Amino acid sequence: MVDHRLRISPEVQAALADGQPVIALESTIITHGMPWPDNLSTALEVEDVVRASGAVPATIAIISGVPHIGMQREQLEYIARKGTAVQKVSRRDLPVVMAKQLDGATTVSATSALAALAGIPVFVTGGIGGVHRGGEVTMDISADLTELGRTPIAVVCAGAKSILDIPRTLEVLETWGVAVASYGTDEFPAFFTPHSGCRSPARVDSPAEAAAMLGSVQRLGLGSGMLVAVPIPADQAAEGEEVEGAIRTALREADSKGIRGNEVTPFLLERVRELTGGRSLEANIKLVKNNARVGSAIAREYAAQLRRQDRMQEQQQQAQQQRGGGRGGGRVAGAAPPLLRSRL
Repeated sequence: MVDHRLRISPEVQAALADGQPVIALESTIITHGMPWPDNLSTALEVEDVVRASGAVPATIAIISGVPHIGMQREQLEYIARKGTAVQKVSRRDLPVVMAKQLDGATTVSATSALAALAGIPVFVTGGIGGVHRGGEVTMDISADLTELGRTPIAVVCAGAKSILDIPRTLEVLETWGVAVASYGTDEFPAFFTPHSGCRSPARVDSPAEAAAMLGSVQRLGLGSGMLVAVPIPADQAAEGEEVEGAIRTALREADSKGIRGNEVTPFLLERVRELTGGRSLEANIKLVKNNARVGSAIAREYAAQLRRQDRMQEQQQQAQQQRGGGRGGGRVAGAAPPLLRSRL
């Protein structure tokens, strides 16, 4: 049964119905993260990485008030050309954008919410928002953290950017009951650097371990999500360190200029781009592609986990029927509850 709140592409709809791995992708990076035509080429390249990694990409955006789960090339080009004229949409903005039939680029929080409605359990992005420096005074805390606390989805990212207050970000995630694991490391990564100085609450060393963790989240039915933080690859470490140096310089400049509140992030992003001669954008794209590969591997393992569970339940039901212990109409006693499925 189709959910008429969402417009799901035929490719994504078929994959969900067949139990194939699907990866949700946000659209803010397309409209607000880079200029035309780099934004379109990057969006297509990331989708290609997902496909080459054995999963189906589902880029999410709102067009004329309708949430689209999976987009055609012409739709991607449409929002890419409009760029920042497309409204940036968090969870709170969804009702307004839909009611006014506007175009919207989804952030981590809105993408997570819409992906979960469609039955997509894994979402890949660059980095999550968090508690901003001085957030204990300004209360500037990203809606991404709240969303992770109430939406059963796995978000695969490169951690939180070092311009944020990472210790407090992890504290808020703990408060919201979000399971946090770093991929192949004991330290929580800080986007362009694998080093934040914060020990990760947990560690996973393979896609299978991450998928098993997601399966546990779903079986418990807690309603909260999980975060898999993937450190920058070793072959990109030097490039990432250059960006980190620029971030530290930009932070000092912002402090000396008295830049505060919501003016800080736009200043830092633009200044870092200037200081690195645009190389920060290139490093960002590489990180997203790496996250897409890892996230796709986790989604494949999770889909395989679902298939194994289904086979086991079928075998249990057949054995019970052969013993004459049931009519096959209900769930086997002691069988695990169903994991997240498509809500189509």
